[in-house]
Amino acid sequence: MNNFVDIPATAPQSKAPFTWARRLARSLANSLERARTRRLLAQLNDRQISDLGITHSDRHQELDKPFWR
Repeated sequence: MNNFVDIPATAPQSKAPFTWARRLARSLANSLERARTRRLLAQLNDRQISDLGITHSDRHQELDKPFWR
């Protein structure tokens, strides 16, 4: 009674570069999206900021963050 399954040892390694590249592309896309939304936030006037329900200090804290965070 042999219940072992024959799984090739190379299967996980062959997907590793694609996973790494996919993770890198997703991280880059997220960083660009954060930078874009922060540029838009910087362009809002006082009325628009109050309509969003955020304070000026909240706005400045968000704008002071680097694009990767």
